[in-house]
Amino acid sequence: MILKGSQRGGAKALALHLLNEADNDHVEVHSVSGFMCSDVEGALQEIQAIARGTNCKQFMFSLSLSPPLGALVSDQDFLDAIHQSMATLGLAGQPHIVIFHEKNARRHCHAVISRIDTDVMKAINLPFFKERLCELSRELYISHGWDTPKGHKDRVSSDPLNYSFEEHQTAKRAKRDPKVIKALLQQCWALSDSRDSFASALQEHAFTLCRGDRRGFVAVDREGTVYSLSRWLGVNAGVISGHWGGAKVGH
Repeated sequence: MILKGSQRGGAKALALHLLNEADNDHVEVHSVSGFMCSDVEGALQEIQAIARGTNCKQFMFSLSLSPPLGALVSDQDFLDAIHQSMATLGLAGQPHIVIFHEKNARRHCHAVISRIDTDVMKAINLPFFKERLCELSRELYISHGWDTPKGHKDRVSSDPLNYSFEEHQTAKRAKRDPKVIKALLQQCWALSDSRDSFASALQEHAFTLCRGDRRGFVAVDREGTVYSLSRWLGVNAGVISGHWGGAKVGH
């Protein structure tokens, strides 16, 4: 889903905007967490009151979450994305509110999070938050199997560690990070000049080099998960075979 965030001041104005039913068919306050107050306006003004003890003027982080058109997204999907965003930005555990809006049969979500760390009475710094949210957004599209927007594709097209939905699913079944796997396999390939050296490099990382059912080469981990080398290396199967002079590899 698309994630858009901004640092904000003006607690009352933001509360009125989020609770405005004139611009939405339905407004639902899902949760007000970590505040003395139990209502949205009171919670945001509570952040503002605490921020007076600091030099921070933009004491809130406002996050909007918009799913793809036609996608079936549960409330839990939205909440998971909010908590992933908070963790990514260093805001995990901070007081926050969550509000759902529905307009023209489309449901989207807003979260407002306190930037003030009350233990040290300082605002939590949010470096490169747009880039971090963009990367998380792309990961959410992949993990849900949604068609990735062109803007995300253009941004990451030159990233050698970019992975597909199929690769994400393979890594998920193995309970491993797809970027870590891809980087490891590509490093083994780049540092090897023969089939034997590549097999040895893989073995050091608990992978076994094998022939796949379709005559392509694969790496297999200790749990038996199969990784197509042409897919994970981004190299044509014929190039791999030719690189080794058609050397035979066991199953």
